[in-house]
Amino acid sequence: MPTTLQPSDVLKRAHAIGNYYGFAPLSTLTHARRGQTVKAPYPDGYPLDSLDPSAKEVVGLLKQIRDAGITPSALQPLFFWHSNAAAGRPAPKQIIIQFHVLGVEHAIGDAVLIRAVRALMQDLVKQDPLLKLNSMGDKETRSRYAREFSTFTRKHAGTLPVECLEKAKDGHTIEAASVLTCMKDYVEMLPSPTDHLSEASRKHFESVLEYLETTDTPYELAPSLLSHGNSWAETCFDLSIPNGLGNVHAWGSRYNELARPFFKSAVHSVGAVIRINTANREPIVAVKERSAPRFVFVHIGDEAKRESMKMADDLRRARIPMTQAMGVASLTEQMRLAETVNPQYLLIMGRKEALERNVILRERSTHTETYIPLASLIDRLKAVA
Repeated sequence: MPTTLQPSDVLKRAHAIGNYYGFAPLSTLTHARRGQTVKAPYPDGYPLDSLDPSAKEVVGLLKQIRDAGITPSALQPLFFWHSNAAAGRPAPKQIIIQFHVLGVEHAIGDAVLIRAVRALMQDLVKQDPLLKLNSMGDKETRSRYAREFSTFTRKHAGTLPVECLEKAKDGHTIEAASVLTCMKDYVEMLPSPTDHLSEASRKHFESVLEYLETTDTPYELAPSLLSHGNSWAETCFDLSIPNGLGNVHAWGSRYNELARPFFKSAVHSVGAVIRINTANREPIVAVKERSAPRFVFVHIGDEAKRESMKMADDLRRARIPMTQAMGVASLTEQMRLAETVNPQYLLIMGRKEALERNVILRERSTHTETYIPLASLIDRLKAVA
């Protein structure tokens, strides 16, 4: 991280990135429920002691959401971010920022999350992070992988490390495989989880990759990238900064099973934990709240949503004050959210507009609509912003 970057800047940039991609600060969501919070213990039998560090960070937020009485759903998904750094307090030795999408089953949830986290890391270090992707699949996939890995260990028992063989014998397949991912001689030999994906998991992973490719998001497939234990499932990803800048790193994955005990019904969940090391322990200055954005982007259909993802970074760099609900499929729900923001303008894009490379600019006070080519959108929006 550049030495000029202050912890207060980290929060400021997280606020900005979150706004453009439709992620609200968790504090804003829980503040709206103030007086309705009912603190309760963790669900009975919840395996806190067996969770890896990132999973422990995630379940702490899940408990806050449940205690606040917030219930995400497919119709009203929850896009939020949170940090352990807070205004008025000394900066922690390691700043942790989490971005989460709850209630979105479709691959767009993974893609939006990855794009937002990648944009934040780019903003922090002024370099393009390296995105590595893999899929651990669902329970069916993991069972297939466990059988394949068992065959692998029997075949190579004479040469594998004792630690790997002991973990495999105890049924800890992922932990056993993780031992070998740190050893160059074995990485190429390891079975790949993506070779054993169930049909549902294969389709989901292919959809994630399609979103990344159509939004020009560079990535690298990493068969040796394994999610930890049984906390995570489906898509997992790692974002790091090349050239040895290891003080900013992100890990993300689906975690439906982690979330299940906190809600009355299953909630599709995906999140990312970003760790930022900083030597600056000075008290953090409060982030100035931005005024309501003048534009809310409303999009219908996959083509439009892909365009909105690509446009988010361009609009942010141009400082166009915009927000959107990128993972919400329902036009009615998007319009409801737009009403709460009360912007002066709506940007509207459906499949037809996306294919024709246009967007509709609607002035809400007069209902006047103007078709604007995407190539000239930023200049037109600057003129009215």
